[in-house]
Amino acid sequence: MDIKLIAKKIDCEYVGDINIDIDSIVSPSNPQSNSIVFIPYPSKFSEKNYKLFKVILTSDKQLNLLNGQNILYSSNPRLSFAKLTNLLKPIEPEVVTAEDFSKSSSNIGKNFRYGKNVYISLDAKIGDDVFLGSNVVIGSKTVIGNQVNIDSGTVISSQGFGNVQDSNNQWTHIYHQGGVIIGSNVSIGASCCIDKATLDFTIIESGVIIDNLVHIAHNVTIGENTAIAAKVGIAGSCEIGKRNMIGGMVGIVDHIKTTNDVVISATSSVTMNLMEPGVYTGIMPISKHSSWKRIAFWITKLDKIAKFLNLKKI
Repeated sequence: MDIKLIAKKIDCEYVGDINIDIDSIVSPSNPQSNSIVFIPYPSKFSEKNYKLFKVILTSDKQLNLLNGQNILYSSNPRLSFAKLTNLLKPIEPEVVTAEDFSKSSSNIGKNFRYGKNVYISLDAKIGDDVFLGSNVVIGSKTVIGNQVNIDSGTVISSQGFGNVQDSNNQWTHIYHQGGVIIGSNVSIGASCCIDKATLDFTIIESGVIIDNLVHIAHNVTIGENTAIAAKVGIAGSCEIGKRNMIGGMVGIVDHIKTTNDVVISATSSVTMNLMEPGVYTGIMPISKHSSWKRIAFWITKLDKIAKFLNLKKI
């Protein structure tokens, strides 16, 4: 698509070479020709990598002045990015029954088994000894390893929950164009949902076991041999380490990182990175946020207060 037309449709100012066409959006880790990359905060991105991209969507007009870089300038780059994902939305492959997939696709391993009403995107890749329970849906750009069991009602590679508000409080959905990679020896329970990445892949590494009713959002990585109990929700772009154990009804907010060998107690809310191995618990009654901040502050000081008052440890 002509770059001037793109700029008009996503409410951007274009600065640079007007004689170029664009056919895709890429992530900063995956440069390609004829593509746009979204870098909202260029100061956090290495200058030497700018030239790897044809066009940069950003809020920093200085990129053009300093580097001669082609840029789409936006005062609200995240909203412009959301519009761009819909403008350059790829054509999704056909979704067919498991029976038709097994007949027509070469991307399928040995001993593939499935229940009733299973639907699979034609571009999916499935390894050996995979079982899909009834009513499972495997969306586009899904790669499944060997010895994987996915129970009934689970959806893999569904649209992620990424949305941006405009000045009128109207929502624009970020159309997720990535996929999901599932390693080998993975077990996924019933009625789970694993969202596709925005542009690259949501990743479930080998040896992971997941209980029923678990939601894993876009761009998440789950490390090897991690166990996740029922009703866990992991928000977008989290990086969960290897051999983690996540208890039931845990909620993990977006962009959280955990190191290897972390255990999170049931019903905990994880709002900070956990970068030391060990057992973590985060449980507090709900309250007005202003009150909660004050309470949480003093809870973290209780040990020091007790020492100051020469109180015996409980």
